[in-house]
Amino acid sequence: MTDTTPRPSGELTLRTLAMPADTNAAGDIFGGWVMAQMDLACGIRAAERAKGRVVTVAVEKMVFAKAMKVGDTLSIYTHITRVGRTSMVLKVEAWAQRYLSEIVEKVTDADVVMVALDAGGKPTAIPPE
Repeated sequence: MTDTTPRPSGELTLRTLAMPADTNAAGDIFGGWVMAQMDLACGIRAAERAKGRVVTVAVEKMVFAKAMKVGDTLSIYTHITRVGRTSMVLKVEAWAQRYLSEIVEKVTDADVVMVALDAGGKPTAIPPE
């Protein structure tokens, strides 16, 4: 028998705790907070690859499959799927480890497009690996 439990893909890039200040009136963590953490993780991974400044230019299709709750640990996984001349695409996944539990569930994922910039803020070539 094979294990068909969904697992994160990519490299763990950021891990943080959902706190009460990040909730909406219903007690769920704001989707925007989750998106911001995903953007931070993509910025970290893309800057490492570009060896310099990067900016987010697009986020493609994000659907929230599960809600985050206070106390959940949010883990963000990233994987660079394509590198062009000045831009790259990252697959980013957000996973929640439920508070005081071993349960881990995928919250959302997206493809994020990042562009490398030079010191003047203009797109610049991404160096070879």
